[in-house]
Amino acid sequence: MSYRTTRRQVLSSAIVASVSSARLTVDCAQAAEEPLSGAFSRNNLYFGSAVRIEEVVRNQDFRNLLLHECDYFTPEVALKWAAVERSPGSFNFTSMDALANFALANRKRLCGHTLLWHKSVPHWATALLFEKDGWRIVQRYFEAAFSRYGHAIDRWDVVNEPIETGYRMDGLRNSIFLQAFGTDYVARALWEARQLAPGAKLMINEFGLEYDLRVEHDRRYHLLKLLERLRQAGVPLDGIGLQAHLDLSKGALSADVLGRFLKEIADLGLFIVISELDVKEHEYILPVEQRDNRVADETRRYLDIAFGQPAVRGLITWGLSDRHSWLQVTQEDVARYPNAWKDGSTPGVNRGLPFDYSLKPKPMYRAIADSVRRLR
Repeated sequence: MSYRTTRRQVLSSAIVASVSSARLTVDCAQAAEEPLSGAFSRNNLYFGSAVRIEEVVRNQDFRNLLLHECDYFTPEVALKWAAVERSPGSFNFTSMDALANFALANRKRLCGHTLLWHKSVPHWATALLFEKDGWRIVQRYFEAAFSRYGHAIDRWDVVNEPIETGYRMDGLRNSIFLQAFGTDYVARALWEARQLAPGAKLMINEFGLEYDLRVEHDRRYHLLKLLERLRQAGVPLDGIGLQAHLDLSKGALSADVLGRFLKEIADLGLFIVISELDVKEHEYILPVEQRDNRVADETRRYLDIAFGQPAVRGLITWGLSDRHSWLQVTQEDVARYPNAWKDGSTPGVNRGLPFDYSLKPKPMYRAIADSVRRLR
C-alpha cells in the first residue's frame, strides 16, 4: 500500500490543514540570523531535528521555528515498530503520514528512524519472532514502511543500538533479535532493506561512543569490528549514525580518541551522521547563564572534532528546544544538592538543546553555528 495512494484516507483533516499549508512567519529573536540550515548547506552539510508531529500541530511558534532552522526531520516515535503495528498486520501510520506530508509540503527531507530496535518491539511479536518463520513479521513491517515512504525517505536507520558491552565476545547486544535470529540478524535486516529500497542510504545508529571511558572504548571497538565484518561480507551498509548524547558528568572529550574513531569509520568507506545530539547537564546548582555556557562549550568541543572529519554529512539534534527534550532533571540530580531549592524553587528543565523552553536561542545555538561556519 503506497503513501501516495492512501494518505487522504489516513490523515485526519485537522492535521492536514494544520501542517500541509504551513507558511514561515518567524518573529522570534533569531530571525535576523542566517538559519542553521543555511549555514550547514553552504558547507555541503544538513541540519535537522527529531520531531513529534503532534507538537508541530499544537504549536505554531514551534512549527515556524522548525521550518526556519531545519532542512531534515527525524520522526522521534512515529515510525517505530511498536508505534505503528500495535496488533498483528494492522498498521497505523497516521502520525508518520502527517509528518511526511508536512515535510514534503515544505521541501524538507526525512530520516527513516528506526526499524529494528530492541526497545520498540510490539508485545504481540515477542513470541512470534521465535517461531520457525519468525522473520516473516519483520519482513511485513519492513515492506509496509518502505512501500509507504520509499519515495519520501532517502536515509534509513535500519538497526538501532546493536552493541552492548561486557557480555559477549562479539559485543552484540543480547536483544530479542539476536536471540531469535542469531548473530546474522544485522546483515539480514540490511539485505532486507536493500531489496525493498535499492536507492536508499542504509545505516546503523549507535549511542555511547564519545568519551574516553572504558565502557565507551569497548563500545567503539565492538562497533568497528561489527562494521568490518559487514563490509568484508559485502553487506549493504552506507553510513553510521552517532547519537552524540553528550553528558557533562562524563569528563573531558578527547580529540585524539574521538577523531581517530571517526577516521576509522570513514576508512571503511562509510559516511557519518551526528544523529541525536543533545547534552545532559550535571551541575544544576549553577546560575542558568553558566549552565548554558557549559552546554555550549561541550557542544563546541564535540562538533569541532566531528566536523574535522570529511565523512560527516549532517547534524540532527534530538529535539530543537528544551520544551520537548527527553532529558529530565532526575531525583538523583536534585539529591546531589540537599541544601538547594529549599525556598520552593527548582532547577527547572535540562537545558541541553539549542533553544530554550520559550524557543529563544541559547549559547548552544551559537556554538553549533560557529562550529559549522569555521569550516568555510
